[in-house]
Amino acid sequence: MRKRRIAIIGAGAAGCFCAVNIKKRMPEAEVTVYESGRKPLTKVAITGGGRCNLTNSFEHVRSVKEAYPRGEKLMKRALKVFSNNDVMEWFEREGVALTVQADGCVFPLSQDAMEIVCTLTRLMNSYGVRLLCDRRISQITPLSDGGYDIDGAQYEKVVVTTGGAPTLSRLSFLDAFQLEKMESVPSLFTFNIDNKALHSLMGTVVENVTARLTGTKLSASGPLLITHWGLSGPAILKLSSYGARVLKEREYRMEVAINWFGKERETEVAERLHILVSENSKKQLSSVYPEELVQRLWIFLLERAGLSPQKRWQELGAKQLNRLAALLTNDTYAISGKGAYKEEFVTCGGIALSNINPSTMECKAYPGLFFAGEVLDVDAITGGYNLQAAWTMGYISACSVTIADATEEGTTAAEEEP
Repeated sequence: MRKRRIAIIGAGAAGCFCAVNIKKRMPEAEVTVYESGRKPLTKVAITGGGRCNLTNSFEHVRSVKEAYPRGEKLMKRALKVFSNNDVMEWFEREGVALTVQADGCVFPLSQDAMEIVCTLTRLMNSYGVRLLCDRRISQITPLSDGGYDIDGAQYEKVVVTTGGAPTLSRLSFLDAFQLEKMESVPSLFTFNIDNKALHSLMGTVVENVTARLTGTKLSASGPLLITHWGLSGPAILKLSSYGARVLKEREYRMEVAINWFGKERETEVAERLHILVSENSKKQLSSVYPEELVQRLWIFLLERAGLSPQKRWQELGAKQLNRLAALLTNDTYAISGKGAYKEEFVTCGGIALSNINPSTMECKAYPGLFFAGEVLDVDAITGGYNLQAAWTMGYISACSVTIADATEEGTTAAEEEP
């Protein structure tokens, strides 16, 4: 078999990035990318609302685990090899100007995802990467003398970067291998709430809430958006990521509790209400309200607490005030199902990390077979972290496949500098 023939299955972020970096490191390699769709990088083209949130500054997460509910240990190690700063420098070297938003999200300065798509496709073309679209792979099989057969074509090494699979049947092309797999379930979705009064507030945004799934320790903070079907926004999307498996187990029928004042305790909110009483005693409840809330949401919450918006602050008894403080910090809604967050649709599950050497992304049982990106049981909250994982794992895979006889030489991609 001809040496240095490398196949990549999947022309998404991880696959295309891996292909380019293989050719940068080993120009003589023959690299073929198989893509089942009509075009490469289709998900990259729509991510971030078509602007491509390609990474994050990581300044607003306390730990890697907060960003990666699944795959934290692998990503903690991998980010030391190829970090968010490395990603930014890589694209800037290729002529892509970047901007970092206040929330840590990183976008092309052009605010156009196609700049990222065109940069990668241009590089693939210039390096001579062979891209085969409309080519769904039916089977990969190991060869007796090493290497792999892909539908009749033979390769020395194979990198699988097919992305998240809605069902594990999408990974049937790997049936020739004994691989542990994790059930694939949705992550990053909105909550359907059957409450018409809440729906009437569609478009309302509260900048800092804490949402939690009752009966669990799972919670997330950030902006919340009220929609015509329920609740969305970064706080809800993060919570859906943390609770992806438990929500699936309970058929998306749980309760979500909202603290409309972020992480403030009930006693702290009660103290703030006492101040409103003392400073606005003769005014109606509807006309004076905490600055975090807009008036129509405030009136909605007053009514949920059983209080008339026309009531005056001086008429508010201690029990009523405490009841209002309790609701404002623990406002519960029954989740009736999941909505879709189409721009950032992500699944958790896939190829279990127990199969993978985290230093190289190589399959432990099958030398020369690598996995990168969402095909693995690694996924993140919204904000550019999922694309960061794709770039990082794609880069490490590229380093690993271009290190000849890495095991014998005692060298791993994790020991190399980006």
